[in-house]
Amino acid sequence: MNISTSVLLIPLLPLLGFIINGLGFRKISKGLASIVGTATVLGSFLLSIYTFNYFLSNNSQPITVTAFNWLAVGDFHISFSFLIDQLSLLMLLVVTGVGTLIHLYSSGYMHHDEGFGKFFAFLNLFIFSMLLLVMGSNYVIMFFGWEGVGLCSYLLIGFWNKNKSYGNAARKAFVMNRIGDLGFLLGIFLIIAHFGSVEYSEIFGRAASVDTATLTMITAFLFVGAMGKSAQIPLYTWLPDAMAGPTPVSALIHAATMVTAGIYMVIRSNVLYTLAPATLEWVGIIGLATALLAASIGIFQNDIKKVLAYSTVSQLGYMFMGLGVMAYSASMFHVITHAFFKALLFLGAGSVIHAMSDEQDIRHMGGLSKSLRITWITFLLGTIAITAVLPLSGFFSKDEILMNVYMHSPLMWGLGVLGAAMTSFYMFRMFFLTFHGTFRGTDYQREHLHESPISMTLPLMILAVLSVIGGFINFPEIFGGQAWLANFMEPLFANAKQASPEAFHHAHLSHSEEFMLMGVSVGVAILSLIIAYVMYVSRNTVPAEEGTPIPAVQKVVYNKYYVDEIYDMLFIKPISALSYFFYQVFEFFVIDLLVNGIGKLVKQLSNLTRRFQTGTTGFYVFAMVIGIVVILLVNFWGFLFR
Repeated sequence: MNISTSVLLIPLLPLLGFIINGLGFRKISKGLASIVGTATVLGSFLLSIYTFNYFLSNNSQPITVTAFNWLAVGDFHISFSFLIDQLSLLMLLVVTGVGTLIHLYSSGYMHHDEGFGKFFAFLNLFIFSMLLLVMGSNYVIMFFGWEGVGLCSYLLIGFWNKNKSYGNAARKAFVMNRIGDLGFLLGIFLIIAHFGSVEYSEIFGRAASVDTATLTMITAFLFVGAMGKSAQIPLYTWLPDAMAGPTPVSALIHAATMVTAGIYMVIRSNVLYTLAPATLEWVGIIGLATALLAASIGIFQNDIKKVLAYSTVSQLGYMFMGLGVMAYSASMFHVITHAFFKALLFLGAGSVIHAMSDEQDIRHMGGLSKSLRITWITFLLGTIAITAVLPLSGFFSKDEILMNVYMHSPLMWGLGVLGAAMTSFYMFRMFFLTFHGTFRGTDYQREHLHESPISMTLPLMILAVLSVIGGFINFPEIFGGQAWLANFMEPLFANAKQASPEAFHHAHLSHSEEFMLMGVSVGVAILSLIIAYVMYVSRNTVPAEEGTPIPAVQKVVYNKYYVDEIYDMLFIKPISALSYFFYQVFEFFVIDLLVNGIGKLVKQLSNLTRRFQTGTTGFYVFAMVIGIVVILLVNFWGFLFR
């Protein structure tokens, strides 16, 4: 197959799936809808593997495939083209690979839902949009995909729109992402103003000729977009509420793919960020703050999906912390491993919810390991992976970030380790409360406990394997590995190294220092695991039910530091009041007085004029005579006084 055809088909196949399921979801069977939806994404995955192999055999030279030239105004042009390089290929494999497994899982999870076909149509549209985002050769195509995934997120969060709270969650996600998107758009406008192009190749090659202040402004605006899409302080509160959507949506969009779009954008723009160190400092600080804030909130959450949501926000913070110290490869490494184990955990949570008759409160679970053996084992592997315990994937990726952070700032490293300790505690707290101890559900739930069908457990097992072995794609040299991923991504940073070689010159840790840092990281994770085991297994502690008095500090954290309430007080209520005021003023002066007033005036004039339309011939003759007399009198009067 021609490589250009392969590249073009990768996004077109999911688009075809969207069209078929979107137009025929009321007519085609559920089986056919799931086959079309899953097969198109699987086809994109197979084509991505083919393209990856072609890329390697072609000496890893970037490939640009132009579908058509979209816009040309003087010297400025925008082409609808795709770039195949190391970064886009990695994202392609993650998006289509994990996407295929989640589509397969959805065929079982959503089987009894009346909107089955429509759900698969939306999933396919999301995959198409995400592929546009990561394949585009310029910022405009990236922005098209960026907006597309935002739309799909809105549609899928509010998929069960009969519930008002779900609709509110979808609207909240949409609005908060639009705030970030405005920053992204302003960044693109500045790029056009200063570079006269939106093509990556042209911008990155000329970045060194632009002054630091301008690059700082551009990267700051771009980062605002990343903060919205990847749920960083202060634009993070939409993601936990996004758990209102079906669980496969949480796994695909709000864990494995869409929320990593901000990290992808920063890595793609690494030249600009390397030349704007002030922005990078803020990227690292905000990432660290988000990681700690979300981890602390996760400790007291009792909804299984909310725990995973705050875990996602926290892990995204670690990725941004890595980006802040220019550990671009390490952050991308964590993007990949996180996609494996977080998709596994969300799908595992969906299996639990499915077995527990839609129960999501871990206080009402317990002892499920006996009935859900596959879910239990795979969930355990995902939990170990995210807590960064050797030798699972999360250990290698998170520790690489922390070691890079340590070389930049030991204080940031220490706070990062604190976040890792909290992560281990709340993840094992959730695991033990869900699968161990005594069963705390209802008799009805006990009678209907069952393992999920093969369409749901097969993706769990595949993702569990990837969560175990995924770290070996960047096996560190200290263990005798080749750090394949870091070497594979090295060409992506050639322009940045040429523009600012000193930024890449930093001290290297000795093997003893690396082992010490790894030991501390694993040690605190295991200590947190032990504490969680003692509290929730040995002592069989169960968190208090709603309404039970709790200490003030715990109450503040349990209520997510009242950030939503603060936003409501500072922004939502004042803006709502102001908009209501302007609505009333506009309604009275513009609608009632101007628009309706003119309408009423015309109506009165027409009523007056209508009186002269009698339909009587004699009246019309009389009017003509009167008119002639008036004309004659006027002319005669003018003649007398000439």
